[in-house]
Amino acid sequence: MNQDVLLWLVIPCYNEQEVLPVTAPLFMAKLKELISSGRISDNSRILFINDGSSDDTWRIITELSSQDNHYSGISLSRNRGHQNALLAGLMEAKDKCSVTISLDCDGQDDINAVDEMLSEYTSGSEVVYGVRSDRENDTWFKRNTAQMFYGIIRSMGAEVVYNHADYRLISARVLNHLAEFREVNIFLRGMIPLAGFKSSCVMYSRKKRIAGETHYPLSKMLSLAFDGITSLTIKPITLIASLGIIAGLVGLAGIIWALVAALTGYNVTGWASTMCVVCFLGGIQLLSLGIIGEYVGKTYMESKHRPRYIVSESVNVNSERRVSLS
Repeated sequence: MNQDVLLWLVIPCYNEQEVLPVTAPLFMAKLKELISSGRISDNSRILFINDGSSDDTWRIITELSSQDNHYSGISLSRNRGHQNALLAGLMEAKDKCSVTISLDCDGQDDINAVDEMLSEYTSGSEVVYGVRSDRENDTWFKRNTAQMFYGIIRSMGAEVVYNHADYRLISARVLNHLAEFREVNIFLRGMIPLAGFKSSCVMYSRKKRIAGETHYPLSKMLSLAFDGITSLTIKPITLIASLGIIAGLVGLAGIIWALVAALTGYNVTGWASTMCVVCFLGGIQLLSLGIIGEYVGKTYMESKHRPRYIVSESVNVNSERRVSLS
């Protein structure tokens, strides 16, 4: 690797005024270490994406950029969620760098894994996934629900990397093809494998959050998981159809049984069993309608072609491209 490699670290931020002053110097120290060792160009950057924060996050980003030109930032006009904020940063960087590495602002992603990611890039990988080697810092609930999610989404035919979130290296070549994906409902950890290209994995140990509190509670994690499933596969609708066939066969068997019982004079009394069947089938129907409605709603949103994000402000993002995509 040589100094022609122009790296942009892409870091989404949402209400990170407590952790950003702590982690920003850590990111800068790693960037300058790579520059001084000749592995990347001195024109490399750290790009922070302010995802409509309501605290002083954007002020901190602008102050950092005034102190060192290696810091850059863009601010979205409103909160658009982690995936859209990350995509905004990647699209901002794609024509200005040769490679990006995305990571979280909270310092949980081991910044030293960047070295190995760059080595994999030098060896020919266009995408390098940061994969957690363990989940020792997770709660029992989070650890088991995460494993359940990966198991479910894989069983439904979606291509995802196990124990990988959004810590990854992507070449500018892949980013330019990723820009051709026009859907509004995005799940990047499932979209990037769809682009193809040679990929590899780097194992790392995820740390505890350095400061502040997480902005990804259980409700957001469940929403992201459901978005991931419905954005990448229509298998749930296929399962609904299969369930409908099974329920229909069971109902047909029930009708035959009722007719035989009536003809033989055997009458079964009691409304409890009937109500149980009615409530069960009613619940299945409502669940099925809800899943179908989710797909219909996503189709509706896609048809409107609204922008996924709007950049309202930026600092230190303009630079000449000094490397080719090949």
